[in-house]
Amino acid sequence: MNKMIFERGSVGQIRIHVMPTTRFKTFAVSLYAGIPLARETVTATALTPFVLRRGTASYPETTQFREQLERLYGAGFGFDVYKRGNYQIVQFRMDTINDSFVQSEQSLLSKSFEFLGEVVTKPVTEANAFRSSYVASERENVRKKLEAIINDKMRYAVERCIEEMFRNDSYRLHPLGERSDLDQITPESLYSAYQEWLKNASLDLYVVGDTTLAEVEELVARHFQLNRTASSGYEPEQVKLSSGEPRTVTEKLDVNQGKLNLGLRTDITYGDERYAAALLYNGILGSYPHSKLFVNVREKESLAYYAASRFDGHKGMIGIQSGIEIANYKKALDIIKAQLASLEAGEISEMEMTQTKAMIRNSLLEMQDSAFEMIAYDFNRILSGKDRPVEQLLSEVEQVQPADVVEAANTVRLDTIYFLTGQKEG
Repeated sequence: MNKMIFERGSVGQIRIHVMPTTRFKTFAVSLYAGIPLARETVTATALTPFVLRRGTASYPETTQFREQLERLYGAGFGFDVYKRGNYQIVQFRMDTINDSFVQSEQSLLSKSFEFLGEVVTKPVTEANAFRSSYVASERENVRKKLEAIINDKMRYAVERCIEEMFRNDSYRLHPLGERSDLDQITPESLYSAYQEWLKNASLDLYVVGDTTLAEVEELVARHFQLNRTASSGYEPEQVKLSSGEPRTVTEKLDVNQGKLNLGLRTDITYGDERYAAALLYNGILGSYPHSKLFVNVREKESLAYYAASRFDGHKGMIGIQSGIEIANYKKALDIIKAQLASLEAGEISEMEMTQTKAMIRNSLLEMQDSAFEMIAYDFNRILSGKDRPVEQLLSEVEQVQPADVVEAANTVRLDTIYFLTGQKEG
């Protein structure tokens, strides 16, 4: 297996991570900008990259912006806005072909940094504010994305369960912000918020490709002129397990299929020595076709159209999602709870252990074929403060015993039961 080895440096309060390799035909570049999730800043921060991708000082029109990417031999550019633990992360990505495969007078990596640096630090402005037409159209774009969640009842139930479970925690916030805040955002206020964001965000820039740390540091110094006095970092989550009975929330909407979601807490997070055991726990519970939720709730009992679980290792949260016939609520809930109890009691077959380890191993090995997947995995190290190379996690997963899974199971507490049901009674 090829080892993932990133070389580290920093320039102007930007942490730099470079993996020199000739394995890929392209340069993969990712810039992560993270700030704490907060009600006051979440919507403006989410809107900012949508506006930044419309135009820069050199390419003020969106058509010019796109044409420049074509001149870079069809370079890919995109961004994501998401949350990890209690942080809102904006990730910019560029994917540019290696110079050795084309004839270009100037290094394409250099031109990509020039482009990305301008996107982030030199947006098109009008009277010391963002271009008003761009703000107006992208505000509507974000509004539509938030409204799309409401229309997708599976996603809606996931978000509502999180909102209820973390009602006193900033994790309740959606990374795209609040619809109610959008109308208050002006070109002036957004530009001011953007400047604060750029000054205070924790910045990590990754490059995977045929380059060196020294070359990337020089490119960052040339193309990312930032007024930053301190480099903020990430504080890993300190999970506090709740006590008492789970809280049940029922919501009625015009739906034919019920959505039963459970929110569970564990004090095991990414930086914990028990992390591999928690991965096995979640895998056996509900991540794969052989998992207990899929086999027992969906297949054997035919109680659910879907039943799965997801582990957020940066928050110590496990979410269970299921779609059920509304009349089957109690029966489905009882059987889901029975799967949790069975793991606590150590009812784990050798097949469940073997297949789950194989699935986790395969996903970790497949990740080696994608530069951006390797970057995303390494970024966990920055977020958690835990350096766990892939080969180490593979070894830890292989060493997990059923007793370790049981120990992880006994840290899990059911916190919230959320049921989205229909408006008609009976």
